[in-house]
Amino acid sequence: MVNRFVLNAVSYHGNGAIKEIPGIVSAKGFKKAFIASDPDLVKFGVTKKVTDLLDEAGMAYEVYSDIKPNPTIENVKSGVAAYKASGADYMITIGGGSSMDTGKAIGIIINNPEFEDVRSLEGVAPTKNRTVFTIAVPTTAGTAAEATINYVITDVERKRKFVCVDTNDIPDVAVVDPDMMATMPKGLTASTGMDALTHAVEAYIGRFYNTAETRRMAERAVAGIFRHLPEVCRDGGNLGARQAMLAASYQAGFAFTRAGVGNVHAIAHTLGGLYDVGHGLANAVLLPVVLEDYGPTVYRRLARLAEAAGLPGEDDAQKANAFIAAIRAMNQQFRIPEGFSCIREEDLPQMAAWADAEANPTYPVPVIYDRAHFIRVIRRVMLPAKRLCRAAISALS
Repeated sequence: MVNRFVLNAVSYHGNGAIKEIPGIVSAKGFKKAFIASDPDLVKFGVTKKVTDLLDEAGMAYEVYSDIKPNPTIENVKSGVAAYKASGADYMITIGGGSSMDTGKAIGIIINNPEFEDVRSLEGVAPTKNRTVFTIAVPTTAGTAAEATINYVITDVERKRKFVCVDTNDIPDVAVVDPDMMATMPKGLTASTGMDALTHAVEAYIGRFYNTAETRRMAERAVAGIFRHLPEVCRDGGNLGARQAMLAASYQAGFAFTRAGVGNVHAIAHTLGGLYDVGHGLANAVLLPVVLEDYGPTVYRRLARLAEAAGLPGEDDAQKANAFIAAIRAMNQQFRIPEGFSCIREEDLPQMAAWADAEANPTYPVPVIYDRAHFIRVIRRVMLPAKRLCRAAISALS
C-alpha cells in the first residue's frame, strides 16, 4: 500500500515561535503581507502580537478581518478583492479555523482564478497551482487548519456548508506558539479542544489510510487532550499545558488529513450551515452520540484510545464504553449542552440528504448510514423548541 504524507514544508513549535516570522519573510524576499484574522482577535490585541513584530522589522502588511465564525462565500470573495487591491505577495493567517479556512480559499483563488465563484472548490477541486505563500499562526487548539488540506465554506444562499479538500491549500509554514492562545475564552477553548478530539477519534476509527503512523498520531492527540484540556479550560493552564494542547491539535490534524473524518463531521456541517452553530460545539455534542450509535463496530479501536487516555476496563467493550462516558463527562464539565433546540423537524430530510452526500461514499466511516439513519441520530440531539439554541451557545462564552 502507498502512503500519502501531506505536511507543511516547515513548522515552528514552542513559546516565542512567532518571533521567527520576520526572518522567514526576509529570507523569502516578500514585500507585503495580507493578514487574515478575525475581528475579535484584532479587537483584543492577539493579531497585534504578530503585527508588532512586522512593525519592528519595518515590514509592510494589511489586515483583512471581514471574517465570520462560519466563513461564507461572500467573505471569501471580498477577501480575494481585498488581496488584489492590497498589493500583497504573501499571506499570514492568524486565528482558528475561520481565519485559516477563509485564507485558504482566498489563496487558492488568487493563484487559480478559474475557481473565483468559490462553489466550484467543493470536494476535491482540480486546482493546478499552489496557494499563495502562507504562514499559518493558530490561536486555538482545535481545528488544526494550519496542518491540513481541508477547509469549509458556508453557502448562505443555500444554507449549507461545503468541504474543500486540496493538497495545494496547505500552508507553507505553521507557527504554533502557545502564547497566541493565552486569551481565548474558556468556552472557545473547550469547544475547539473537543473539535481536536473529534478529529483524532474519527481518523482512528476510519478505514482510509489508517496506518500505524496515523493511529500513533491520533493516540498521542487523544492522550494529550484528555490530560491537558481540562486544565486549560479551568484556568487557562500554564504555558506547558497550552503548548501540549496545540501539539495535540496538530497531531490530530496530521491524522485526519491522512485518514479523513466521518459521520460526526457530516452532521456537524449541516448544523453550521442551517443554524450557524459553531463547528467545534457541534462536534462536541455529536461525538458521544455517534460513537454510541456505532456500537460494537468500533469497540476494539475505541478500547485502544481508552488505554491511551488512561481509562479503565477489563475488555474492549468496557473500555470503549468508558471512553464514550468520559467524553460525555468532559462535555458536562465544560458546560457543553446535550443538544440544540434550533433543529426543526421539517429540516431533518434536508439535513440527512446533505450529511449523506458528504459522508457516503467518500468518508471512511466504519458504519454507513442511509438517510433514515442520519435522521434518527440527529433526533437524538434535538432539544425542546422553547430552549433557545443561542442560549446554549452563549453559555460557553
